[in-house]
Amino acid sequence: QVQLVESGGGLVQPGGSLRLSCAASGRFFSINDMRWYRQAPGKERELVAAITRGGGTTYTDSVKGRFAISRDNAKNTVYLQMNSLKPEDTAVYYCYAEASITFAGSYPYWGQGTQVTVSS
Repeated sequence: QVQLVESGGGLVQPGGSLRLSCAASGRFFSINDMRWYRQAPGKERELVAAITRGGGTTYTDSVKGRFAISRDNAKNTVYLQMNSLKPEDTAVYYCYAEASITFAGSYPYWGQGTQVTVSS
């Protein structure tokens, strides 16, 4: 019922920037919390940044001051601006959204992921 499609990943040199986008489509009453996760080879998926419907944000310590999460509720889209990228940021980045399908409650949905590679 809800589909999340990420875009904007790619190969970038250390110190460079990328902007990830995630657009939600389908049938739902509302989208509440939206997040970006990432998963590097051999490691567990970790939370990178989160944003509430009202715009409140949370970041993992390793990206504070470098990454910025934002959203456009009218477009049902969340963004992740990544600056000063480091090789340690290399991972598959996943979009997450908590959507209310019925009045009973909300449920989590995941995108397919987009590869970000930081290398010289």
